Amino acid sequence: MFRETLKQFKPALLFLLVLTVLTGVIYPMAVTGAAQVFFPKQANGSLVMINDKPAGSELIGQAFSAPKYFWSRPSATGPFPNNAGASTGSNLGPTNADYLKAVKDRVDALHAADPENTEPVPVDLVTASGSGLDPHISPAAAEYQIHRVAKAREPDEKRARELEGRLRELVAQCTEGRQLGILGEARVNVLRLNLALDNLAAKEAL
Repeated sequence: MFRETLKQFKPALLFLLVLTVLTGVIYPMAVTGAAQVFFPKQANGSLVMINDKPAGSELIGQAFSAPKYFWSRPSATGPFPNNAGASTGSNLGPTNADYLKAVKDRVDALHAADPENTEPVPVDLVTASGSGLDPHISPAAAEYQIHRVAKAREPDEKRARELEGRLRELVAQCTEGRQLGILGEARVNVLRLNLALDNLAAKEAL
């Protein structure tokens, strides 16, 4: 009986070792190596580099809050917004009292930051994405914020209106179309938009 068990145990152990080496060592190394050769940017987190230093990732939102910058979507992750280690949505339904209060508070905050803006608030500026990490906003959400950003950077009313035109051009330049022309919706990466805004500010001393 023992010899029969041992006879079966040896090939099972050998099979386990072979699979461990194949799937735990060779396959991960091959995939990692191929990714580094053919898709190095994506394999390393799609980082956005400024002066050889990472400014963030194209895939993870950032919680911009200064009035002179475009703001991202709200994030439901904890214990802080856009926590990549805790990707999650709020899981609250549209009739949930806490959810409705959170949306109202976000609408009120946007109105308080730009009381002169009477346009309807785009929904993606007051609702979190399913992942809580969405780095994009809709072009409409970016357009909505142009007046606030211009006023924050140019106190003079006439120059602020002129800046609004340049900011609209900037938003248009940073707008990404649908994937393959049919998938998803047009979107604006907030990090890239704000970096482009900083470049514009450096050139014009805003």
